[in-house]
Amino acid sequence: MIGKRLSAAKSSKAEAPVATTTGPKHVAIIMDGNGRWAQKKGKIRTFGHKAGVESVRAVVRFARQNGIESLTLFAFSSENWKRPEEEVSVLMDLFNLVLNSEAKRLHKNGVRLQVIGDVEAFDAKLVEKIRKAEDMTKDNKDLVLNIAANYGGRWDIVNAAKQLASQVKSGELDVQDITEDALNAHISTANLPELDLLIRTGGEHRISNFLLWQCAYAELYFTDVLWPDFNEDVFQLAVNDYNVRQRRFGLTGEQVVTADG
Repeated sequence: MIGKRLSAAKSSKAEAPVATTTGPKHVAIIMDGNGRWAQKKGKIRTFGHKAGVESVRAVVRFARQNGIESLTLFAFSSENWKRPEEEVSVLMDLFNLVLNSEAKRLHKNGVRLQVIGDVEAFDAKLVEKIRKAEDMTKDNKDLVLNIAANYGGRWDIVNAAKQLASQVKSGELDVQDITEDALNAHISTANLPELDLLIRTGGEHRISNFLLWQCAYAELYFTDVLWPDFNEDVFQLAVNDYNVRQRRFGLTGEQVVTADG
């Protein structure tokens, strides 16, 4: 079985929960399995990271063609700094290369690029390339492509909390006004649709500190396919699985059917 699924808990705040029929608007992917893919071929782990770039192109293409408004890809976590120095160096070089080769392609195809995470920890030249690519594509409307780099879900929540604390300290905000919506406004994906579907490749069944806040309302889909083998056909299987789920948002199935009717 290619995919296994686990639905995330839903909030009772949702006003009109309905079964999914129109497809996801915001999809996130944990791109796992590059190293194992390379090892199976007798190559070093970094060979898999380079091969995975074509899968990125494939999912961006699929998203544009299938009405997905936002695609968030987990490229480099805040924990990935702990990996072997050589592998981290290759990942940074690959990030630089992809920015150089892909930014204009994304712009030509109407894709807006955003990089979320603590990017200031990167080399100054890489940060400059990121900002230039974001600025070049900022007015594009066909798809928002979010690359999560030096990103962690806990970091995202703490960062939002710090911003709220700063507003309280300055007198701009009262403590009683700190709500889910107030914190959500400072989360890194605040300008995007709610996360509908989280996909993880590579056979692992965990979310690895990715989009923790955003996953509260998301459907989860796990596939054994390693990232370099993930293509439009596998993406379609995940979307098909999503499309037949009943999204209950804490209600019973009968309540959802009644609301939908």
